[in-house]
Formats: sequence, C-alpha cells, structure tokens
Amino acid sequence: MAAPGNLCLFDVDGTLTAPRQKVTAEMGEFLQKLRQKVRVGVVGGSDFEKIKEQLGDDVVEKFDYVFPENGLVAYKDGKLLSKQSIQNHMGEDILQELINYCLSYIAKIKLPKKRGTFIEFRNGMLNVSPIGRSCSQEERIEFYELDKKEHIREKFVADLQRDFAGKGLTFSIGGQISFDVFPDGWDKRYCLGIVANDGYGTIYFFGDKTMPGGNDYEIYTDPRTVGHSVTSPEETQRICEELFFSK
Repeated sequence: MAAPGNLCLFDVDGTLTAPRQKVTAEMGEFLQKLRQKVRVGVVGGSDFEKIKEQLGDDVVEKFDYVFPENGLVAYKDGKLLSKQSIQNHMGEDILQELINYCLSYIAKIKLPKKRGTFIEFRNGMLNVSPIGRSCSQEERIEFYELDKKEHIREKFVADLQRDFAGKGLTFSIGGQISFDVFPDGWDKRYCLGIVANDGYGTIYFFGDKTMPGGNDYEIYTDPRTVGHSVTSPEETQRICEELFFSK
C-alpha cells in the first residue's frame, strides 16, 4: 500500500460507474492498481447502502476512504470514522417546513409518470425526487431527458432558494432524478476536513457534475483539490492513466 503522498477522491455516478449502475470489473481492477500509486477514496451524495450496491458490499475494504452523503458518514481503512445528523443540526421545525414545502410542490407538478419515495431522509441531507426514487431505469432515463428540456429540478431548486433564503441551506442538483438539500458547508467539501490531518501532498478530485449548481462543483473548485471534470468512467480511467501510469 502506498504511503500517504497523494490522494484521489472520486465521485461515483457518472465518474466511476454509469448512473446508478454497478462498477464494471475492469474499473474495479483499475482502481486496485491505482491504490498501489496513491490513496483512493470515494465521495458520493448517496447513502452507504446505495454506494455498496454500486461498488460492492466490501467497498470499505476496496477503498482507503468511503464518504457516503458527502462525507457526513465517513469510513477510513475499513472502519466507521464519524457520522453527522441533519435533524440535530437543523431542528424539527425547519425540517418539517422544508419537507411540507417539497411535498406540496411535487403535488402540483404534472409529469409523464410519478412513482414513490419523493423525499429520502438521510443522515446528512434530504434527497428530493420529483418522479420518486422507486422509478424503473427506463422511467429514470425518461425523466432525465424531460428534465434536460424543461429544467424541472432547476426551477424547483430556484423556488426553494427564494423561499428558504437566509435559512442556512444549500440545494444541489446531482444524478438524474433528484437534488439534495443540506446545511451550508455540508457539500462534498465536508470530506476534505476529514482528510486534512492525514498529510497529503496533493488531493485530486474527479467528478462529472462540476458546473455551478452541480453536486461536484464546490469540491471541484476548492483550492485544496486539483479538480478534473469527466463525462464517463472511461474518461476517468484515461486521465488517471495519464497522471499516474505514463511516467
């Protein structure tokens, strides 16, 4: 195992895997090869169960760091390191106000299809999905294509930003069907505070939602990281090969 020198942090969806799909065997092997050169971590907006679905039940053994929910849940060297709680931080009043607003807003949207689990309550955030997280893969793609044309999530977030201005909340669009709501500062940069004392020379970050409003934007532009914007797992692997294996 490489001694702390440099660290590579990877987003999951669209960066290491196709959205909500399992990691390929080829990418899994490449990441283990990469661990011989640098320390490797993943930082996803999803909860731990979804990250395990995509990267394997043994994900905490395969990576030096695993940061579900932007690092609000943190694993290092195979062990749980820390866990935050959104309800303790925000309080029940503002939490219920936010949930009620989102459910009311979703009730007024007309979509080709709606399914279930419109709000998923996680440790460090609320995940809000206008179509509902229990949609099928086909329905997910259908919504994503419609959202690209009609900006359904973007308009929803703009309304929330206006109505909850000054309440200390951040709204971040990621993936294909949802957006996250969390306290200011609880974006993916949160994990950088956890690795700050581990003495890395350079921290590289790879993500696909690096535009303003995307859930990789803050960590991608943070001065503590060298950010790489990618469009697919294949591009992620190609850039890593150029950075760490071409010398």
